[in-house]
Amino acid sequence: MKNRQTLDLLPILALASLLIKISASSSLHPELSGPDMAYVGTRVVYRCKAPNSSPPVIYELMKDGDLFNAHTDHEGDQPPSFSQKVIASSDGSYHCKVTAGGSTAVSNSIKLSVVIPASNTRVTSEPFPPVAYEGSRVILACDVKTGSHLSYTWFFNRKEVTPSTSTSFHLTGNKLVMEKVTPEQAGDYSCMAWSSVQNIRRFSSSAEVQVIIKIYVSQPKISFTVFKEGASYRGNVTCLSSRGSLPVNFSLLVDGKEEGSVTVTESLTAWFSVAVVPGQDMGEARCRVKTEVQELMSEPVTLEVVPVGGDVKVEVEYLYTSHSKLAAARLSCHISRGTFPHISWLLNDSVLLDSHLQPVLPCSALIYNRQTLILTELGPEESGYYHCRARDSYDESGPWVESAPELVQVTGSLVPKTTSSIETAPSKNKSFKHIADMLPVRRHLSPFSSTEALMSTLEVIPIVFCCFLLLMLALSIPCVYKMFDCKKAHLHSVPPDADGVPLSELMSFSGEELAETSRTGRHVQNQVAEITM
Repeated sequence: MKNRQTLDLLPILALASLLIKISASSSLHPELSGPDMAYVGTRVVYRCKAPNSSPPVIYELMKDGDLFNAHTDHEGDQPPSFSQKVIASSDGSYHCKVTAGGSTAVSNSIKLSVVIPASNTRVTSEPFPPVAYEGSRVILACDVKTGSHLSYTWFFNRKEVTPSTSTSFHLTGNKLVMEKVTPEQAGDYSCMAWSSVQNIRRFSSSAEVQVIIKIYVSQPKISFTVFKEGASYRGNVTCLSSRGSLPVNFSLLVDGKEEGSVTVTESLTAWFSVAVVPGQDMGEARCRVKTEVQELMSEPVTLEVVPVGGDVKVEVEYLYTSHSKLAAARLSCHISRGTFPHISWLLNDSVLLDSHLQPVLPCSALIYNRQTLILTELGPEESGYYHCRARDSYDESGPWVESAPELVQVTGSLVPKTTSSIETAPSKNKSFKHIADMLPVRRHLSPFSSTEALMSTLEVIPIVFCCFLLLMLALSIPCVYKMFDCKKAHLHSVPPDADGVPLSELMSFSGEELAETSRTGRHVQNQVAEITM
């Protein structure tokens, strides 16, 4: 009977023992503290605490489930500190197991990452060496011999590259990617690999690497000049590209045969000398430019030198402002033939603006290879007979061919002697190029008759148009009568011209008066233009 009672109490005793153990275990709350990152070669300390534990207390430091270190506290108030020197194999997960009063508890886990500082940092490139043409792709990589947990910083010409620096740079890991590079991205690049542990930064910087961005060479242009060498003549052929990266190779081909080749390293220009005979076709010449990725040809040019000859004549154009004020005269020298003419101008048989002489007329200029003479002031000093002459520029002893003289004379009725208005008289400081680019001119018999014709044309067109409007308005409803009156008053008003000649006065000229005006005016070849100053 007693044995049966004892057997009945055994489960109760086991349950009570289990509850006691669970109660004792639940009172243990171990805590592990320590770093989660550390540089290799440094020391780390882990501390394990189990408050309210009954001595003796056994502390075991576990790494990845294996016992790493152990310590027994017999007093119950001396929790241990586990210190170790960090090596590459120290990387792992740590936790603390505490045993006290017959019960065991496990602490939190700490994963330790071993950080290896960067060393032997250098920049590598794709392509290698870092030389690429505009529009291609360049990738730079920041490589280290050893290192872990690294971050990277890039520098372009010693300035840090950030995403906000330029949209043309893309930072990806340890790479700097440049899509469709431009010449502006050429320069010196370097990188820095670094790591940080508890606000302690260790870094390794690379040397600078020069990135070269080459420019595609443009199509070459070809030209040539001629010079005299003893009794013979030579042609100096110029090959020129406007853009491109050096070095490049230029070749001269005449009728498809290479006559010379040179590699230039300082400028995109090359010169070749060829034999020429004036009056003979020496063939068709082309320039060829070559790089490691390109080969381009120029347009062809015929190596033919035509001697100056034939008829030479002078054409005079008078240039006017929008107020019909005479502004300038433009004299053009036309030559029948000649590849390389040298032109000289004469006034009353005196040479004007020749090679090394000071200009005889202060308000004059030569443009378009001396073919055009601009006179920005016309008075008694500038009036006279002008003619031009020409010879071959490559032969100073060659014969001249001359034009017939042309009279340039301005009457006082068109050029006011005293005026200070910029609109009514051309300034002495006026740009010659501006004068040269004035609107095309119309031929006239004299300055006065051209003004008359110009004003007549400008007046007749509005009058015809006004008559048509008046006819239409007369047939309209009465509400437009007021508008009709305004337009009629405006359209019948004749704006005064620069010379103060009204339309009625121009219309009243008889045929004899017009003929007399024409006879007293300038030469029949003179021209008139209306411009806006």
